Amino acid sequence: MTTGERSTSTCTASTSTSTSTSTTTTPTTATRALARRWAAYLSAEVDAASLAVFRIAYGSLIAWEVVRYVLHDRIYRYYIEPGFYFSFVPFIRPWGGTGMYWHFAALFVLSLLCAAGLFYRVSAALLCAALAYVFLLDKAQYLNHLYLLCLLGLLLAVAPAHRALSLDRLRARRASPAGAPAETAPRLYLFALKAQIAIVYFYGGVAKLNGDWLRGQPLTMWLAEHRGAPLVGPLLATPAAGLALSWAGLLIDLSMGFLLFSRRTFPIGAALAVVFNLSNALLFKIGIFPYAMIASLALFADPSWPRRRLPFLFRSADRPGDGAEVPSPAAGRRRGLPLALLHGYLLVHLAVPLRHWAYPGDVAWNEAGHRFSWRMKLRDKDVSELDVRVLDPRTGVRESLDLEAWLTDRQLGEMSARPDMIVDFAHHVADRWREDFGVRPIVTAKVVASLNGGPYRDLVDPTLDLASQPRGLLAVVQPP
Repeated sequence: MTTGERSTSTCTASTSTSTSTSTTTTPTTATRALARRWAAYLSAEVDAASLAVFRIAYGSLIAWEVVRYVLHDRIYRYYIEPGFYFSFVPFIRPWGGTGMYWHFAALFVLSLLCAAGLFYRVSAALLCAALAYVFLLDKAQYLNHLYLLCLLGLLLAVAPAHRALSLDRLRARRASPAGAPAETAPRLYLFALKAQIAIVYFYGGVAKLNGDWLRGQPLTMWLAEHRGAPLVGPLLATPAAGLALSWAGLLIDLSMGFLLFSRRTFPIGAALAVVFNLSNALLFKIGIFPYAMIASLALFADPSWPRRRLPFLFRSADRPGDGAEVPSPAAGRRRGLPLALLHGYLLVHLAVPLRHWAYPGDVAWNEAGHRFSWRMKLRDKDVSELDVRVLDPRTGVRESLDLEAWLTDRQLGEMSARPDMIVDFAHHVADRWREDFGVRPIVTAKVVASLNGGPYRDLVDPTLDLASQPRGLLAVVQPP
């Protein structure tokens, strides 16, 4: 009996220990299983048809944007006429002579090659690089849609978006009918593009969670400018319309990504996205941004939707099964690096829009952390005074600069409301002054501005030597 009791006691203890160990390891095991399922989900092959449709729309939109630049003489006004550029990267400068015209001609050709899917790997990579070059040339030309096009171009350049509806596909089929690759692509590339679009919407909504937007500003001021529009003009000019549309925009931005990712709510989200973006296109001059967001809806529907809606574009022999995902466990094991890069990319773009919290002051006022953060149509700054002065430390003589002789109208308008650009300009003036007169001057600026109809006040410290302040991301120049 004693022996039996001891044996029973030992078994009980052993069972208890085993249960405890099992309980301890279960979360880790569950986490690993979840990670494996997630990796398998992203690595699975899906129909490349929707990815191809978006590729065509993307290339076509860039081609049309180049045409708009030519029609409005923007190549000359933005990239040839200025004598100084607020470059994001100091060593990046516009091509000399007629080089910028040739650059935009290359952009046009590359965008058409991308849309057609011809020499896609090379043309897509060159298109992304050419876009990034233009984007980095001058902060005065910063546009959210140009930034977005660069990011989408990067994602498309690494995606096999030419496996369907492409001339590369046609060439491969003719060269080897039996050896042409399947019209599928790993889901991770589709997911990356969709996640990027969802981030734009979501952070556009997060940025609207501020006092001015919630009370209807600056949208109320902007809508009042449309009071002369037929039928809806008087309605748009009312404060109630500005407040209602501000809240509607906030709720649409915050919910859009979630609506589009769910199959059940996708039709609602797509309808809202079309109405929302077309309204923005009619009310504001924001280029091709609304149309790019509408084109992105092609990514959120079922990957095989083009085969059902546009069957005449596809050969039945090329149909990848029934359009559903094709399991590829071996491919999942080979895609460890792409999966890691995808998650790293998403983490960066989830963190960057929040960086303004690391800087002192209001981002809408000092602009520190405003760019690359999807803070769209949030502030209206009216500058009542802009006076940049140079003090020669040897003579004590102070003089005001003729800013129109230094900058174009667009550069001057953009700089007047952005402290970091004022600092960049102060450094440029000090460098030129030292080259001409052998001494580096003290550069100060008196800038008085109003934010969203608020009181006028100093935008930067008028007593501070701006030419001695750090540039770039560290250029946070607070007023006294």
